[in-house]
Amino acid sequence: MPERHVEDLLRRLAPQVLGALVRRYGHFDTAEDAVQEALLAAATGWPEEGVPESPRGWLITVASRRLTDLLRAERARRHREESVARWTPPDGWLAPAADRPASDSDDTLILLFLCCHPALSPASQIALTLRAVGGLTSTEIARAFLVPEATMTRRISRAKRQIRASGVPFGMPPAAERAARLDAVLHVLYLVFNEGYVSTSGPTLYRTELSGEAIRLARLLQRLLPKDAEVAGLLALMLLTDARRPARTGPDGALVPMAEQDRSRWNAEQITEGVALVSAALRTGPTGQYQLQAAIAALHDEAPSAEATDWPQIVALYEVLLRIATNPVVALNHAVAVAMARGPRAGLELLDRLADDGRIAGDHRMYAVRAHLLERAGETAAARAAYETAARRATGLAQQRYLNGRAARLG
Repeated sequence: MPERHVEDLLRRLAPQVLGALVRRYGHFDTAEDAVQEALLAAATGWPEEGVPESPRGWLITVASRRLTDLLRAERARRHREESVARWTPPDGWLAPAADRPASDSDDTLILLFLCCHPALSPASQIALTLRAVGGLTSTEIARAFLVPEATMTRRISRAKRQIRASGVPFGMPPAAERAARLDAVLHVLYLVFNEGYVSTSGPTLYRTELSGEAIRLARLLQRLLPKDAEVAGLLALMLLTDARRPARTGPDGALVPMAEQDRSRWNAEQITEGVALVSAALRTGPTGQYQLQAAIAALHDEAPSAEATDWPQIVALYEVLLRIATNPVVALNHAVAVAMARGPRAGLELLDRLADDGRIAGDHRMYAVRAHLLERAGETAAARAAYETAARRATGLAQQRYLNGRAARLG
C-alpha cells in the first residue's frame, strides 16, 4: 500500500486505538505515548510488509504491549516491583478488533467526551481533543486558536496530567453531565472540520481525512442526541460546506473561489440533507450559532449562481450571529457579506473596526479580504500589495499560490 494511503488509514484509526486503550487501562497520557509508538511502527513497516488483515487489532496489540512496558517501567521507578510482577492484563486483551463486539462509536465518541471533562478549562478541552481525536499537531492547533505554539504545547501537556489525576472512568458520561460538555464537543468537531476543509499547512488545500472524520463523529453525536438543534445545525453546516469541495480546486489543484466555481459539481445529496437538517433544527430551537452558520451555508448552496445569492439575507443572519458569537472570523465574514450587499466601501469600513483585534489583525485572511474589497473598489495598487501581504502570511501552499496569483493578475 502506498505511504499516503497508510498515513490516511493510521490517522483514521489512531483515535479508535487510543480510545480502546484508555477504556481498558486508563492512563490517558501513557496510553497516547504507546499509541504513537504503535503508529510509528506501522508507518515504517506497513508500506513494505503490507497492511495486516485487521489493522486496528494490530495497532491495539502493539500499543497494548508497549503500554504494558511503560506502566511496568513507571511502577519500577516507584519501587513497586512486587506489584508489577503480579499485574497481568485481563483475558482477551490482545484479541483483534474483528473478534470483539464493536460499539457504534468505536470508542472515539467516548474519547471525545472524556477530553471535554469539566476538570479542564474550555480551551484545554478543545486543544486536547484536537490532539487525541483529531490527530492535529500542536502547530495546527495553535493556529486554530491563534496562540503561540509553545503556549499550546504546555496547555495540552497540562490537560493530559489533569485527565490522569481526575481518575474519571472511561465511558459515556451521564445525561446531565453530557449536556454540560456538549458545547466543547461541538466546538472541537467544528475546528477539526475546518482544519480539514481549509488546511492551515501543507501542500494541499484540504485534508479529507479530517473533514470526513468530523462529519462521521457529528453523525454519531446526532444519532445520540437526535433532538438537539445545535448538534443537527453543526452536522448540517459540515455537509453544506463539504458539498462544495469537488469544485474548490481546478485540474492543477489551484484554489477556485466560490463565485467562480462550477456549481454543477457540488454534491447535491449533501446539500439536500444539510438543508433538511437545518430547516428542522431552526423550527425546534433555540437558535444557536451552528444553526445560523448552516442557514448561511444553505443560502449559498441553494443559489443558482453567485450573482443570485441572497446577500441581504446573509447579512441579516450574520448580524444575528454576531450577537451570540463574539468571534473575529464571524465579524470578518460579516464584512464580506456587507460588501457584497452594499458595496466594497461599506465592507472596508467594517474591516477598519477589526484592525485593533489582536486575534485576527495579523491573520492572512484579514489581508486577503481587504485585497478583494480594494480590488472591487478599483484600488488596484493597494489591492495588489494586500494580496502580496496575505500570501506572505498564509501558511498553506494552496492559499499562497492563489493569493500570489491574484496579485500577479493585477500587474
